[in-house]
Amino acid sequence: MNYSPEQIKKDFPIFKQRINNNPLVYLDSAASTQKPSVVITAEKRFYEEYYANVHRGIYYLSERASEAFESAREAVRQFIGAKSTREVIFTKNATESINLVAYAWGRQHIQAGDEILLTEMEHHANLVPWQLLAQAAGAQLKFIPLDTSYRLSLDTLDQLITPKTKLLALTHMSNVLGTINPVADIIVKARSLNDKIIILVDGAQSVPHFPVDVRQLGADFYAFSSHKMLGPTGVGVLYGQEKILSAMPPFLAGGDMISEVTYQEAKWNELPWKFEAGTPNAAGVIGFGAAINYLNNIGMPTVAQYESMLTDAALVALSTIKGLRILGPGKNQDRGGVISFTVDGVHPHDLASILDEQGIAVRAGHHCAMPLHQKLGVEATSRVSFYVYNTLEDVNALQRGIIKAQEIFGL
Repeated sequence: MNYSPEQIKKDFPIFKQRINNNPLVYLDSAASTQKPSVVITAEKRFYEEYYANVHRGIYYLSERASEAFESAREAVRQFIGAKSTREVIFTKNATESINLVAYAWGRQHIQAGDEILLTEMEHHANLVPWQLLAQAAGAQLKFIPLDTSYRLSLDTLDQLITPKTKLLALTHMSNVLGTINPVADIIVKARSLNDKIIILVDGAQSVPHFPVDVRQLGADFYAFSSHKMLGPTGVGVLYGQEKILSAMPPFLAGGDMISEVTYQEAKWNELPWKFEAGTPNAAGVIGFGAAINYLNNIGMPTVAQYESMLTDAALVALSTIKGLRILGPGKNQDRGGVISFTVDGVHPHDLASILDEQGIAVRAGHHCAMPLHQKLGVEATSRVSFYVYNTLEDVNALQRGIIKAQEIFGL
């Protein structure tokens, strides 16, 4: 593999600084990723050279801005293998994408007595919207359980999916366990049990890290965020099959999502704009297009291969530390570059503070997956997560930092 993370890291201005006189070791990419210069420059150029509202003006600046905005949509379409840009809806994050489906699709189709099937490893963003919908409609939530290897117990699907199951919503990759779920196989199995079931996939941790083709997966909806894949904050994507989106009412109402308005009623714009009310985050979308181009230049198979190597090295390094327990698949098989763990005698918040003194940024807490942590019997974990700019030296620094924390606590 011809890949140089040291060269990649030079593309990110933030790594020029030092934290407490130490090189920055950023290990929280599952929460949000750093931004390369090309993304920062793309946003800056938009504001300096051709800023205008998109889709609104018949003049040079607006037309150029609109072209850049829609070019980013086309880049997203190609990146995830969607059939048409009509199936690519821009939102402000994956959370809003999921809420859009819960509101615009769910309130039409979920009724009293219906069942919504989730998994025990969901992020709050793919749990709470369905809780609210179920409470409002009188529906029931059901969950695919975890097995002892931190993977889904798929043999339970035969009992869990019934004629009442209207929706299956699941994560492609757990933001806590790193488990990559066999989504394509799950979708095939689910539809063999109920051919009317609608399936939504939370791809916030998958699209940034390995190739995803939404048509090959067969999902009805797929949600992800720009900021987790080198792009700006404030931009998300909802992929939806065109026939389903066309039948859904708008989520938000206002400018640009209409084709005709009278004082008494309105007619909706075409897809995808029907779901994009108001002035969009044009700068963020344009920056997102630059992020996708950057990842394409590396190649997503290369990204996946490199992260797999780095994760394997980290699993080996962490396994040598006495008193450290990894919560997730122990082997680098069907798992991504997210590792959550506990260290006997050191609270995750204390560990994060000690590592921060050494310039190492890690996550501590329940990672917006409180029910999963309760299921695992822990209140909080430490979490490290890798991306294209991390190196083996980062792994070594992490290992040294944890051992130093143990020494500080006299362990």
